[in-house]
Order: sequence, then C-alpha cells, then structure tokens
Amino acid sequence: MRRAEIARTTTETEVAVTLDLDGTGAGAMRTGVGFLDHMLDQLARHAMIDLSVQAAGDRHVDDHHTVEDCGIAIGQALARALGDKRGIRRYGECRLPMDDAQVACALDLSGRPHLVWTLAFPASRIGTFDTELVREFFQALATHGGITLHVDLIHGHNSHHIAEAAFKALARSLRMAVEVDPRRADQVPSTKGSL
Repeated sequence: MRRAEIARTTTETEVAVTLDLDGTGAGAMRTGVGFLDHMLDQLARHAMIDLSVQAAGDRHVDDHHTVEDCGIAIGQALARALGDKRGIRRYGECRLPMDDAQVACALDLSGRPHLVWTLAFPASRIGTFDTELVREFFQALATHGGITLHVDLIHGHNSHHIAEAAFKALARSLRMAVEVDPRRADQVPSTKGSL
C-alpha cells in the first residue's frame, strides 16, 4: 500500500494530509486558501494521486504559514508513502504549456532535497494570493519530500497561468517518477542500493 497520512500541528497551523500514490486523481482540499486549493486539486488530478488536505491556520496574519505547512505535510506524506522507493522510476520531467506560459519541471526522488527555481511572477498577487508563496510551497515540498526539484519558467506573462503550469508540471513529473517500473519492480533505483 503506497499510502500515507500525516497530521502536523504547530502553534500556527493544523494540517492533515492523506495521500495514495496509486489513486485516480481524486482531491479533497480545504485549506482556507482558495488559490492553494485550486492548485492542489491540479496536483492530485495530473499526478493521478488521491490527495486530501485539510488545514486551519493563522490566516489573520497571512497565508504564509498555511501554504508552507501544507507543503511540508504533503512532502512528508509523499516520502512516507514511497517507503524505501523500491520499484519506482525515480526521475520525472515535464514541459507544460498553459496558454501564454510554459514551465519545465524535472525531479529526482533522491532523498537529497534541493530546489532550483527560476519562476518570476509579473504580478505580486493572484486575486488575494501572494505569488511569493508558490515558491514557499515548492521549497517545503522538496525539503520534506527529499526531492531534487528544478522548476524553470520558459516564458509567460500571466501570473495565474505561470503558477498553474508549475503545479501541473510538478504533477506530471511526480506521476512519472512514482510509477512502478515493471523491469525493476523489486529493486531500489540506485547503484548504492538505497535512496
């Protein structure tokens, strides 16, 4: 069973995540941050993982802690669901177009967290959502999921399209990387023997 549940409680947030790597793309998001819910729905649907994220945070301050802690909890759930990573393809990549925007994502489920980020947003807000928080989410996910993650803006001028292309490119890359490789279903995909 490639499933995991994470409950994260701090003085700033409470986050509960359920994740199934072998799902159908079903999403159930209630974070209190509308744009984040929309992006997490895209992540679930395009990664073909079942994902539930329930969060309550100090949104009277701003959305920062809620968005970051959702990234942390999803990363932890992903790492737990992958276990020893036996049989996975490990690597994934996608160049995803969305109208004016095109974003490239490449990742390695290596256990060595690192984020390379070249996205720049023309607008500081998408509705009421602070565009700086997109990077915060990706950083938290990479760090706590043990992912080497490269996200590059190829072009784009609409901030909503850029953000959505980034989440969809991440999703498609994850889908590829967590897929079981039938030629190596019983092996950890590393010459070291562990990841």
